[in-house]
Amino acid sequence: MPRSVNAVASRRRRKKIMNLAKGYWGSRSKVYTVAKNTVEKGLQYAYRDRKAKKREFRGLWIQRINAGARQHGLSYSQLMGKLTKANNGLNRKVLADLAMNHPDAFKAVVDSVK
Repeated sequence: MPRSVNAVASRRRRKKIMNLAKGYWGSRSKVYTVAKNTVEKGLQYAYRDRKAKKREFRGLWIQRINAGARQHGLSYSQLMGKLTKANNGLNRKVLADLAMNHPDAFKAVVDSVK
């Protein structure tokens, strides 16, 4: 009796990897074993960088808030301390957007806690 192999599932599994490897250079997109390693590494980077993205954006928001606060005679930490005491519900993302795109609104926020 011949050996039974599930060719449908095997092909689907390989095809999934090869589709993920589309656009890679050279054998990384053509040869299954090379493509599999490259795709696995790419997925590891994607997982890691989803976390790193959050850290990077928080740092960017802090820099923007600090720049906006210093224009009004406060440091970042002083501003955030006063906002916390005032029970202001604005988060860093919103404050950074106000500091960059709506300086008048940001000034109003700073004046409200001074």
